[in-house]
Amino acid sequence: MFHEKKVSYPMFPILVEGPAVEPVLLPEMKEYLRVDDDAQDDLIGGLIKAARLMVEAAARRILVSQRWKLMLHRWPRDGTVLLPLAPLLGVEKVQVYDPSGDPVELPPDSYEADAVSDPPRIVFDRMPPPGKAHNGIAIDLLVGFGAAPDAVPATLRLAVKILVARWYEHRGDVAGPQELPPEALALVAPFQRARL
Repeated sequence: MFHEKKVSYPMFPILVEGPAVEPVLLPEMKEYLRVDDDAQDDLIGGLIKAARLMVEAAARRILVSQRWKLMLHRWPRDGTVLLPLAPLLGVEKVQVYDPSGDPVELPPDSYEADAVSDPPRIVFDRMPPPGKAHNGIAIDLLVGFGAAPDAVPATLRLAVKILVARWYEHRGDVAGPQELPPEALALVAPFQRARL
């Protein structure tokens, strides 16, 4: 089993492409809320997105597949990058920047993605020459449970529905920071990842 260790190198995840769909589709959410008309579609759609983001933050897992770029300022000493995003669907490319700032793509056979570990990691067999690694590293990732809503675990989808229903029923009544209600938190808890 992979034992988590503290990350000693700064990394910055950047969202490149959000999900094509939400984990709960609008018709499904309207049925859950027992809403028949279309007048509130924009509101409900916005609440679904906000609830997905909140569930992702609480679980520290991406629900529906998204593309992210992970930026590192320097190469990890042991050649292993622990990823702050999960679950990992794939590593699309790894680039290092040469002294002139131009990206140089590393061959896929120079690293191995371990999506089973928690956190997922990338282990590099061959690290680039030191001069090429001091100007930054960019790792393009595809993360999430899958591209379709039914790829997301049912309990996480239910947590999104519960949160949307709560916000919809109490719209205008809630002020200040928002938290997952206990019934949604209980559904998210088994999926929560430790912080890196």
